Amino acid sequence: MSDHLVAGIEPPYYTVVFTSRLRPDGDHDAYTETARRMEELVAGVPGFLGYESARTPGGLGITVGYFRDEEAIAAWRMDLEHQSAQRRGRAEWYERYSVHVGRVERSYGHVRAE
Repeated sequence: MSDHLVAGIEPPYYTVVFTSRLRPDGDHDAYTETARRMEELVAGVPGFLGYESARTPGGLGITVGYFRDEEAIAAWRMDLEHQSAQRRGRAEWYERYSVHVGRVERSYGHVRAE
């Protein structure tokens, strides 16, 4: 899970929104270890811009990955270690999940002055 917000990306860029519900009987330690490895791995994909992630105590999680273009998303999708983690996720960790890919045309934010 990330505790930062991704900001300052000049549009257009792409988002991959991964929403999931973990199985209550899954090996959460193995899941956490694999998630950390995926964070390391995706950081090396040319065109990866960052991510934000949150998970509730009940197992609902949302991760938003930011990518410069569709080629970067395809490179991440085709990564063999990522594909292996996806298979393991379906078999062992996820009750259900959804993936949404979109092109961002405009973005903005706010930071409270201290």
